[in-house]
Amino acid sequence: DDDSNKKLDMNEFKKGISDYGLVLEDGEVGDLFNTIDMDRSGAIDFDEFLRHLRPPMNKSRRELVLKAFNKLDKTGDGVITVDDLKGVYDVTKHPKYISGEWTEEQVFLKFLASYDTPNDADGLVTKEEFMNYYSGVSASIDNDAYFDLMMRNSWKL
Repeated sequence: DDDSNKKLDMNEFKKGISDYGLVLEDGEVGDLFNTIDMDRSGAIDFDEFLRHLRPPMNKSRRELVLKAFNKLDKTGDGVITVDDLKGVYDVTKHPKYISGEWTEEQVFLKFLASYDTPNDADGLVTKEEFMNYYSGVSASIDNDAYFDLMMRNSWKL
C-alpha cells in the first residue's frame, strides 16, 4: 500500500505479486485483481483481501452459522433488523445500557454494526454479511468441536 490509503490499486497489487516472487502474466494478474475487487471500485480493500484468503467453512460450521442467523431473523425475510433482535437479544445486561449511556435502540444498532459490512453499515445484516463475519471467526478456530460449542453457547442453539 504505497500511498497509505489502506487499499491496493492495480499497480500496487502487481508490485506486491512481483515482490513476493510470484510469476504471473498480466492477464492473470488482472483476472486475480478483478476477482478480489468485489465491489469493482478499482482497488482492493483489506476486507476484500481477507475474504479471499480465508479458508471456506465446512458444511457443519456453515449449518451452525445458518441456524444462528435464522434464530435472529425472526421475520424470516433474510435480513436481521433491530425489530428482529427484540426478544432475542437482551440489552439489559449491556454495560452502556445499564449506565444509561445508550438506549435499547443504540445497543441493538451497535450489535448489528459488528456484523454489518465495514464502511457500508446500514443497520441491516444480511445472511451473506453474517456468514462472512463467522467465516473470519471460523478461520481462527482450528477445532470443529470448539467452534460448535462456541456457536451453540453464544446463540443457545
